[in-house]
Amino acid sequence: MNRSMITATVTMGQLQKQLDTISNNVANVNTTGFKRRDVQFQDLLFQQLNNQPVARQEVGRNTPLGLRMGTGARVSQTALRMEQGAIMQTGRTLDLALGDKNLLFEVVSTDGARQFTRDGAFYFTPNPNNENEVYLVTSDGRYVMSETGQAITIPARHESLLITETGRILVTTKGANNQDVEQEVARLQIVQINKPQLLQNMGDNYFGFPNLEALGLNYQDVLEGVPGRLIQGALEGSNVDLGKEMSDLILAQRAYQFNTRSISIADQMMGLVNNIRG
Repeated sequence: MNRSMITATVTMGQLQKQLDTISNNVANVNTTGFKRRDVQFQDLLFQQLNNQPVARQEVGRNTPLGLRMGTGARVSQTALRMEQGAIMQTGRTLDLALGDKNLLFEVVSTDGARQFTRDGAFYFTPNPNNENEVYLVTSDGRYVMSETGQAITIPARHESLLITETGRILVTTKGANNQDVEQEVARLQIVQINKPQLLQNMGDNYFGFPNLEALGLNYQDVLEGVPGRLIQGALEGSNVDLGKEMSDLILAQRAYQFNTRSISIADQMMGLVNNIRG
């Protein structure tokens, strides 16, 4: 196959990954706590062709000797951007926003794996083993974890609930003589990610570290529990800048078109060669 065709074909495949990433960012522009990703490229291997073998004939030449022929580009990294999104006031008791970047809520997935999210829209679900308790869960039913590594349970018949800036969950219940009694039932597990680029999307706006063992790391190397700054009655919006994403989309489409045009021109040149008569 013509070398220019190979180079263009390889690059088009990588540009498609950029288009997919941009499309995912745009699709989640209104997703609570969503973090966008940026695609970064690097050159593939290149070949140096020495088409000027007689150096003495090139005295005074300002440009380098030979030709550098590349084989296209590839995606080197899809970088997770952890910049803070806009804080939206909702007034709902179980809506929580994290006030600093690189902080995440910890939840447990259906298979028991540790996962993390910036989406602080939480709900109650009954405890099937105790009618006097309810679990604090995410919108799809995953248990929200406390700093002790346990699912958070709250008295079902509480009068009010307050979550402090440091993650303490305070509930008010009726005690003896019908008096209000305030107690701390748990503290939210809020973690600071020290190596955010190792986070992998696990779907449904969750992150995880599925390959820590293969990298020779453990959870202590990549995160630590901190008393993060919480805002009750608010949610964090997506950090996607729609204007930037549309601009990147146009640039990626143009680059894709240039490479398709390169293939078309190479095909025309091969057609001309084939039609040459000796």
